[in-house]
Amino acid sequence: MINLYELTREQLVDLLKQWGEPAFRAKQVREWLYDKRVSSFDTMKNLPKELRARLEAETTLGTLAMVTEQVSSDRTVKRLYKLPDGQLIESVLMPYDDDRRTACISTQAGCAMGCVFCATGQMGFSRHLTPTEIFEQALRFAIELEAEGDRLSNVVLMGMGEPFHNYDASISAIHRLMNDLGIGARHITISTVGLVPQIRRFADEGLQVKLAISLHAATDTERASLLPVNKRWPIAELIDACREYVDKTGRRITFEWAAIQGEKRPLAIKLMRWENCSKECCATSISFR
Repeated sequence: MINLYELTREQLVDLLKQWGEPAFRAKQVREWLYDKRVSSFDTMKNLPKELRARLEAETTLGTLAMVTEQVSSDRTVKRLYKLPDGQLIESVLMPYDDDRRTACISTQAGCAMGCVFCATGQMGFSRHLTPTEIFEQALRFAIELEAEGDRLSNVVLMGMGEPFHNYDASISAIHRLMNDLGIGARHITISTVGLVPQIRRFADEGLQVKLAISLHAATDTERASLLPVNKRWPIAELIDACREYVDKTGRRITFEWAAIQGEKRPLAIKLMRWENCSKECCATSISFR
C-alpha cells in the first residue's frame, strides 16, 4: 500500500499519470489531504468514483495505528500509536484557555540519550522516525480539530526521542508542518538535551522556529548525573553553542528545568550572562524558586 502522505507533489502527479489520470487530479487530491484535511477517500467528492475506489484499494492515508488514548480532566489527549514495524510512540494534544491547541510529537521510537528522569530515556533507542511519521502525528490532531471547527495552532517536538539525534528527519518534518499544515515557524518549538554540533547547524537553517534546551542543572557534575550527554558536551560548550545561535539568529532560547522530588540543586544560575552583550534577545540570568 502506498502512503499518500509520503508522496511529494511531483510523486503524486507521477502516480496518477501512471494510472491514466490527468495532472490536475493530483492538485485535487492534495487539496483534500492538506487543505480540507479529510480522513477518508469517500469524502473526495470531486474525484471520479473509479479513482476513489482505486485509491482505497492501493493507497493509505497514513500508517499510524492508535493503540490507546487517554483524556484528562483538562481535555489533554495522550495517544499511543503503533508503527507498521510494531514500534510504539506517543503523541499529546494540549488545549489551553487562550485557544492554543498544541501537539507534542515524537521524533524517535525510544531514545538514546539516557536521561535518568525520563521514562523514554530509560527504554533505550529503537529507531528514528521518518519525516512522514513525525508529521503525521500533528496531522492527525489537525484533521480532528478541523472537523470540530477548531485548528491546530502550535507544535512542539518534545515527545519521545531527541529531535537533533534525528536531525534531518526532524527538519524535514518541520518544513512539512509549515508548508502542508500552515503552522507558522514561530509556533513550532524543537527541544534538545544539548547536542552542540546540531545546535550550531540549526543556527544556519534560517528558520524562525523556537529552540528549547533541556538544562536541568547548573554544574557539570549535577547535570552529568541527570543527562549523560553532558559528559560529551559540558555546560561551557553548550553555552558557547547557544551564544553562537543567538548571535546568528537574534532569537531567544528557552531553557527547561525539571523539578524532581528529592533532587536538591541550586535555585539560581547565571549561565546566560553574555559578556559584552546588550541584545534584548539575551537573558542575563535565570532563577528557579
